[in-house]
Amino acid sequence: MISRRSVIAGLGGLLATAGLPMGLRTPRAQTLAMAELRGGFDAAEAGILPGTEDDQSRKLQDLIDRAAAVGQPVFLPAGTYEVANLELRDGSRLTGVPGLTRLVYRGDGHLIAAQDIRRVSLSGITFDGANRWLADYTEGLLAFRSVDEVSIDACEIVGSRKCGIYLARSGGRVEGSRISGAAEAGVWAIEGRAFTIRDNEVFDCGNGGILVHRWTKGEDGTVISGNRVARIAATNGGTGQYGNGINIFRADNVLVSGNHVSDCAFSAIRANSASNITISGNQAFRSGETAIYAEFEFEGALIEGNVIDGAAIGISVANFDHGGRLSTVSGNIVRGIADKGPYEPTVSGFGFGISVEADTLVTGNLVDGAETAALAIGWGPYLRNVIVSDNILRGSPEGMRISVVEGAGETVIRNNIVDGASEGAVVGYRWNDRVGGPIADGETGFPHLTLSGNRAGGGGP
Repeated sequence: MISRRSVIAGLGGLLATAGLPMGLRTPRAQTLAMAELRGGFDAAEAGILPGTEDDQSRKLQDLIDRAAAVGQPVFLPAGTYEVANLELRDGSRLTGVPGLTRLVYRGDGHLIAAQDIRRVSLSGITFDGANRWLADYTEGLLAFRSVDEVSIDACEIVGSRKCGIYLARSGGRVEGSRISGAAEAGVWAIEGRAFTIRDNEVFDCGNGGILVHRWTKGEDGTVISGNRVARIAATNGGTGQYGNGINIFRADNVLVSGNHVSDCAFSAIRANSASNITISGNQAFRSGETAIYAEFEFEGALIEGNVIDGAAIGISVANFDHGGRLSTVSGNIVRGIADKGPYEPTVSGFGFGISVEADTLVTGNLVDGAETAALAIGWGPYLRNVIVSDNILRGSPEGMRISVVEGAGETVIRNNIVDGASEGAVVGYRWNDRVGGPIADGETGFPHLTLSGNRAGGGGP
C-alpha cells in the first residue's frame, strides 16, 4: 500500500511538469506516474529518501527485485538519489516525476543495466552520469542487451562518459526523451529488432547523435522520426566515421523521417551499407561535410523532400565501385553549399549540391548557390543508368558536371532549368579534369550521354 504523503508528493510533481519542455510533459508522461501508483511500490515507503548523501543503491536494488517479482512498478518521488550498479529484472518498471526525479551515478561500474529479459520500462526519470568513469564492460550509462522490449519515455539522460543509451539485440522504443552530454553517442542501437526512436532531443554529444548499426548487414527495420539532433562533434577525428547526427550502418529497411538535424561535424544523416533506406522530410542545417549521405554497399535509397541549408556537399549517393546503386533523389531543396570541408579532399572535392553515380533518378530538386556545381553525375567510369530531369539549378559556377570517361554508362539529362552557371550549364569531366566547353542539347559527342529540353539562363535578381 502507498501512503497519503506519497500521493500528495506525486501530484505536486505532476503539476510542476507544466513548465517543462514538450518532450518531457506529454499527456502520457503527465498521467503515467499517477496510474503506476495504484498498487505500486513507493521508494519513500521503503526508506529510500532523496537528497541524502548515503548510497541508496542496495535499498533501491532490493525494491526493484521485490516489485518485479510480483509484477508491480516502482515509483520514485521527486528528488535526487545517488546510486550505482542497478540491475533491472524482467518486468521492471521505474517511474518518476518528469524533470524532478533524478538518479545520479555514484561511479564504480554502471548506472542501469538489463540483460536477457523480456520487458523493462523507464518513465519520467533523469539519469545523470555526472561525467564519472564507466566500467569497461558497459558501453553506456543505460545499457540493455537482449531485451525484447525496452520502453524509455519522458526521461532525460545526461553526462555519460560513454553513450547515453546503449541497446544491443533489443526491441522497443525511446520516445519523448532528452539525451545530452554523452562523450560518445547519445543513442547507440546495434543489431536492433524493429526499434523505434521518436520525438527525442539529442544534443551536445562527442561522437554521434543516433546510431543504428549492425555487426553483419541485414534487416533491421528501425524507425527514426521526429527527433531534434544538434551539436554533434567528432572528438575521435576521422573523415566521417564519427560526427554524424543520425548514422545507419549495415542496417537495412530503416526509415529516417521528419527529423531536425543541425550543427554536426560531418553528416546530418549518413547511411553506410544500408539497403532500402528511406530518408524523407528531414531538415539538415550547417553540416560540416555531406548533409545526407548514402554510401558503400547498398541497394535502394529513397531520398525525398528534405531541406538542406549549409554543408560541403548537399546529398551524395556514392560508391558504385563498392555496389552502391538503385536510388531516387527527388523533391529536395539544397542551398548554402560551400567548397570547403573538414579535411583535405582526396577525390573530387566539395561544393556540390547533389552527387550521384548509378541506377538513379534525380528529379524535381532545387539547388541554389552550390559553390562548385549544382549536380555531379558520376565519377570516372562509375556512372550507369542515371536520369536527371525537371530540376531547377541556380547560381552555381557549373550547373551539371558529368563524367565522360570511357566506360561511363547511359545518362539522360532532360527538361532542367540551369540559371546563372557562368562556367557552363552542362560540362564534361574526366575525373577532376574538365573536357572542352559546355555540352549542348542534341549531338553531345559522347555516346552514353543524351541531352534534351534543357534551358540555360544568365541569372537574374
